[in-house]
Amino acid sequence: MPPLRKAVFPAAGLGTRFLPATKASPKEMICLVDKPLIQYVVEEATRAGLDQILIVTGRGKNSIEDHFDVSYELEKTLEEKGKSDLLAQVREISDLIHVAYVRQKKALGLGHAILQAKDWVGDEPFAVLLGDDLVHSDVPAIGQMAKIYEDRKRTVIALMEVAHEETRQYGIFSGDWIDDRLLRVKDLVEKPDPKDAPTNFAVIGRYILTPEIFPILEKTAADGRGEIQLTDALRTLAAREDVYGYRFEGKRYDAGDKLGFLKATVEYALRNPEFAGDFRAYLKGLDL
Repeated sequence: MPPLRKAVFPAAGLGTRFLPATKASPKEMICLVDKPLIQYVVEEATRAGLDQILIVTGRGKNSIEDHFDVSYELEKTLEEKGKSDLLAQVREISDLIHVAYVRQKKALGLGHAILQAKDWVGDEPFAVLLGDDLVHSDVPAIGQMAKIYEDRKRTVIALMEVAHEETRQYGIFSGDWIDDRLLRVKDLVEKPDPKDAPTNFAVIGRYILTPEIFPILEKTAADGRGEIQLTDALRTLAAREDVYGYRFEGKRYDAGDKLGFLKATVEYALRNPEFAGDFRAYLKGLDL
């Protein structure tokens, strides 16, 4: 199997949990402190050494492409006004990566979105990162998983422990622990009721997949909502070969949820050296 160098970012969803903000603006472009959500996950991939990026977009997502493109007019204006610091920030975004795009014409689930990347991926392994999930960690979460992939040469899925009452919000693992962080997957259940959940270890939005997933996705039946679920395909794959769950080191934020987004905003702001001190003092002074 070739080395891991490709990353796919599904970004064609409708963002209904953030309506009305996402009625005309992509969820992925909502700004958290000083960057759009999608930039955080793209930066995570590049920090892990993934240098080939594909973003799966859809109707109304043009601003994502514009964000990672060169903005000649803006750069010229900043240069003429002597705003070198802002100019450097703008150029850093367009220089960050070279991006390819493919359109998902209709939002038919995560599995269907990943299928749109089949021709671009070819016969190589690839990472999938969801912009809803932000992970703050010293070593990028997808980079931690890449080390497991390099050793095992099989699919690796990020997992985290959740409260039992939250299992209905996630795909849930069952399997055998190899060590305190690595699980050999036996089964995956999509959003089980807490009383039926086999464990409280949940799938989150980081995956390293092998190209064997594509023929399985092509044969995976749509669910009751007409969507092709990646979890269903991974369940089939786990019955055929080893699939691993990895409990990553770091803190995950559900930035696709309004409350989770607010929590992430506060904590990321408190880590920002530009204004962390003033912001912390402001929070301490609140009398609500």
